[in-house]
Amino acid sequence: MFLAYVIVTAFAAVFTAVASATYLIGHEYPKAQLRMKRLPQSWGPVLGAVLAAGSAGLLAGLARPVVGILAACGLVLYFTGALLAHLRVGSRDLVGWAVFFCLETASLVVALVHHLA
Repeated sequence: MFLAYVIVTAFAAVFTAVASATYLIGHEYPKAQLRMKRLPQSWGPVLGAVLAAGSAGLLAGLARPVVGILAACGLVLYFTGALLAHLRVGSRDLVGWAVFFCLETASLVVALVHHLA
C-alpha cells in the first residue's frame, strides 16, 4: 500500500503543480477558463497560489501525514468548487476537471487508507 500511496501522491502533486504554474505565469488557458466561468482575472494568481499550496501540502504529507490528508481534502474541495463554477455557467466541458478531481480524490483515499488502516 505504501508504494501506491507514494505514486498517487506524487502524480497528484505534479499535476497540481503544473496547473498552478499555468495560473501563476499567466498562461492563456486559465485566463480563458476564468472568462468562460465569468470570474475576475484577478483570481488567477490566487487560484494558482492555492493550487501551489495544495501541491506542496501533498508532498509534505509524505513526511507529516496529517498535512497531506488536509491538503488532499482542500484540493478535493477546490475542484468541487470548480465543478460548481462550470455548472453555474452551463459548461459541460468537464474532462479536465474530472481528471484533476479523480486524481485528488484518489490521493485522499490512498492517504487515508495507508495511514488509518
